[in-house]
Amino acid sequence: MPAKKSSKPKPRIGRPPAGAREGEKVKDYPQLSIRLPADIKAKLQALSLINSRPQWRLISDAVECYLRDRSEDEQALVRDLIGRSRSRGRSTRR
Repeated sequence: MPAKKSSKPKPRIGRPPAGAREGEKVKDYPQLSIRLPADIKAKLQALSLINSRPQWRLISDAVECYLRDRSEDEQALVRDLIGRSRSRGRSTRR
């Protein structure tokens, strides 16, 4: 006798994608390697553990916070530079 099929979908095995936005995967992000003083690295590790957040998310949040504290002119300049680098990246790809 064949086994009954359940109407519930099976849960996926493993951790769900953990990108910054819906559907993104961290493994698809460009990598960045930085050197930090030992005390700053220790603080980053401790904050990550205490807040149960990956280090990349803490760094991402810190960059956003830093940018928010800049003047509107500086923020506009950053947006402009990002726009230029994205348009240059698109024109060189084939």
